[in-house]
Amino acid sequence: MPLAINFSGNKLEAGTDEAGRGCLSGPVVAAAVILPEDFEHPLLDDSKKLSEKQRKLLLPIIEKEAIAFGVAFVYQQEIDEINILQASITAMHRSIDALSVEPEFIVVDGNKFRPYKNIPSETIIKGDGKYLPIAAASVLAKTYRDLYMEKIHDEFPEYNWKKNKGYPTKEHRQAIREIGSCIHHRHTFKLLPDVQLELFKK
Repeated sequence: MPLAINFSGNKLEAGTDEAGRGCLSGPVVAAAVILPEDFEHPLLDDSKKLSEKQRKLLLPIIEKEAIAFGVAFVYQQEIDEINILQASITAMHRSIDALSVEPEFIVVDGNKFRPYKNIPSETIIKGDGKYLPIAAASVLAKTYRDLYMEKIHDEFPEYNWKKNKGYPTKEHRQAIREIGSCIHHRHTFKLLPDVQLELFKK
């Protein structure tokens, strides 16, 4: 079933989504996208259903054809201060702040959001698989975050973020077990299951 272009009927409808909420390290990244009414692309879908190659192919197409887009990072220090749910919503708000055009309506992936200014909004569970603006936002958020994790991989290659992107894989946790955590880890997260980890900063 093809994804719908619009939920509210408002012309300037922004979709927003985040990536990296379940990771042990790095930022949570959100994007907001307003697409034109006639936008279509056969590849565009929930970013989790796409390959890395497909997401990187879509990124410049979305950025070129969107009426407006914004991307925002909330880094691990702030995540530790305000918790991951609030950080995810904050990142979405900041990505909407970054739009060059103010939306008339906001559609949000998931079921948690705080009102943004006086703009009406709707949370949609699995919205990134239902509406094109949310799918576009999911592609931007995921791709920008992956590129950032590949960049900091060079600083700490032992965690292999180039591959696991900071998610709690067996390999990532084994590296934490062996060498401890670093400045990019979220220290309020349970980095190792059922183990009291001695945290240190490099």
